[in-house]
Amino acid sequence: MAETFILITGGCGFIGSNFVRHMLAKYRYNVVNLDKLTYAGNPENLQDVEKDNRYTFIRGDIAEKSDLEKVFKLPIELVVNFAAESHVDRSIIDPDTFIKTNINGTFQLLEMAKKKNVKKFVQISTDEVYGSLGKEGKFSEDTSLAPNSPYSASKTSADVLAMSYYKTYNMPVVITRCSNNYGPYQFPEKLIPLIITNALNDIELPVYGDGLNIRDWIHVKDHCEAIDTVLHKGKEGNVYNIGGDNERTNMEIVKLILKLLDKPETLIKYVKDRPGHDRRYAIDGAKIQRELGFKPGIDFAQGMEDTIQWYRENRRWWERIKSGAYLEYYKNMYENR
Repeated sequence: MAETFILITGGCGFIGSNFVRHMLAKYRYNVVNLDKLTYAGNPENLQDVEKDNRYTFIRGDIAEKSDLEKVFKLPIELVVNFAAESHVDRSIIDPDTFIKTNINGTFQLLEMAKKKNVKKFVQISTDEVYGSLGKEGKFSEDTSLAPNSPYSASKTSADVLAMSYYKTYNMPVVITRCSNNYGPYQFPEKLIPLIITNALNDIELPVYGDGLNIRDWIHVKDHCEAIDTVLHKGKEGNVYNIGGDNERTNMEIVKLILKLLDKPETLIKYVKDRPGHDRRYAIDGAKIQRELGFKPGIDFAQGMEDTIQWYRENRRWWERIKSGAYLEYYKNMYENR
């Protein structure tokens, strides 16, 4: 029986690295990880699997055809595209990078996957493509796309492009749109790891605006299980929303972390709100549960306790990120490969 090769792009990032680990643990697939190693792509996230003979890391850019040609010399059958610039604040300052990676990169990857007749292409998107919700309702797969930042606009464009390849070329494309993730290996500029690591160091906790923006939270391990389900059971040409059914204001998250760490609320510092800051996101996950049988299994309270404990136990990991030392790690190991 021929071995199955799966390409995971952006596999050194937060969700991507958790998914690489998930797939190696659950299947006998050969996992190929293509990552450009930008600031958020940290090879230290996968040090524990580097010696697995089923794991191959290739440093490269999905927007560069020559890099993709190198990867697709392997018999890639499945593609899961995590590779993306993903931080809203950075997209406001430097939208050009987001356009290049999230739109042109997705295009180049779709073209190569089409040429090689891959059996499944999973485009990893975000609930941010739907824009902002009012006080009521949830995003369904039929909700109109209404992005409000360069980041979400670039992801929306990638989604539309991916779906066009299904409709025009009959490519086996599926799209997932997930709510906010939390868990181990999350880059510490994001809300939960930022608050945890700052609180552990007893420094100020920046909170945008009034702190009442609402997000739906799901543990990254549940998200990985959902993507796995879509990869193997999802119907081509479909979009699947993935939610945790855990709506919380940013301030609720901050105060919960402080409580679990036994830190004072005097550490909280309100800062000027960012432009185009969506007020509320909430995902309706009924379709993926009804059609594919997926439902999140990790309790939010327990998941938060476990996440905080992971950051307590892995101080060296996030301190190296905050200091920039991890950048030297991959520069020395991969610069000349």
